[in-house]
Amino acid sequence: MFPRQSTKHTNTSQEYKSKDLSSMLALNFEQKINKARLNLISMMILALCKVRTVNYMALANVFDSCANTESSLRRIQRFMADFDLPMKLVSSFIFGIMPEKKNLVLILDRTNWKFGKATINILMLGICYKNIAFPIMFKMLDKRGNSDTLERIELIRQFVNWFGKDCIDCLLADREFIGHIWLDFLTQNKIKYHIRLRNNFKVFCFDKNAEKPVFWLFNKLQKGEFYHHPKIVKINGVKCYISGLKNYDRQGKIDFLILVSFNKPEKSLEYYKKRWQIETLFKAFKSSGFNIESTHVTDQKRLEKLFMIVMIALVWCYKIGDYVDENIKPIKIKKHQRKAYSVFKYGLNFLNNILSNHFNKLNINILNFLSCT
Repeated sequence: MFPRQSTKHTNTSQEYKSKDLSSMLALNFEQKINKARLNLISMMILALCKVRTVNYMALANVFDSCANTESSLRRIQRFMADFDLPMKLVSSFIFGIMPEKKNLVLILDRTNWKFGKATINILMLGICYKNIAFPIMFKMLDKRGNSDTLERIELIRQFVNWFGKDCIDCLLADREFIGHIWLDFLTQNKIKYHIRLRNNFKVFCFDKNAEKPVFWLFNKLQKGEFYHHPKIVKINGVKCYISGLKNYDRQGKIDFLILVSFNKPEKSLEYYKKRWQIETLFKAFKSSGFNIESTHVTDQKRLEKLFMIVMIALVWCYKIGDYVDENIKPIKIKKHQRKAYSVFKYGLNFLNNILSNHFNKLNINILNFLSCT
């Protein structure tokens, strides 16, 4: 549990926090970024939490600086154009401040949007934590549509190289993330997975000595029934297990949720239900949080830096919201038994209130949520 801050430190002005935030980041980044740039990153994070948009002009307008808005804007633009912010530095920072570092459930997914004729396409790897996926690393895709096998493998290898394989419980992914080389890579590296299959995908059944559409194995199920196929099958030459749920869509047509797994799939559905947590993450990046889609940046290198700064702000807000919800003032539950706010939005609102009103009414040392200790 994080302690309340001393009454001697109730100065909650943005200037005070900008300097303090810069010092906190300096501790975590181990002097790999100079003081001036760390101070700029700190001001950007605080401005993000105040204006809730990545628009440069909006950020510059609320900068903790004596400089005018135009000067602050040019400072942001120079930083984005010239400074190299290594992803390993930001990913390691986020991994370090995560409350859990073992038995991690990873989620791989893709988000995209359009600005004019430009398509922004991002392959994201997140870590499940309390109803959200913490963003840990990503790859900008210089194309429209799905990622390819090598791009996925590169991202997973990068995670393993930085944080080790032993911390991984399993990997979750949707129907887009399938293929022989990809599944073979996960199998050969003994990375457990639960990935959704398209209903018409073909599987080879050893007991039938024939290839069948995968839905065929689950066609006799009752509505809402989930079945673990007890025998190993082969998909594109890779041996695996499959399980499935039979349901109906809004038009009354049969719909299947079919999962392919590395090992016996008794818990495949339980795990796969966590996949929606990355949708919560994307929502926080976009409409419910920092409105990343409002950026006019299309250059990939500059967009990468902006995305990484938003990642830090997002995780910070979530950790604050989680603490306040569990220890001080629980989020209100509405009549439909859902929370009035997401935990992320709760933390963002709390931090925004401090920055806007210059008063920390709960007297929480919010910088402790960015500490690795």
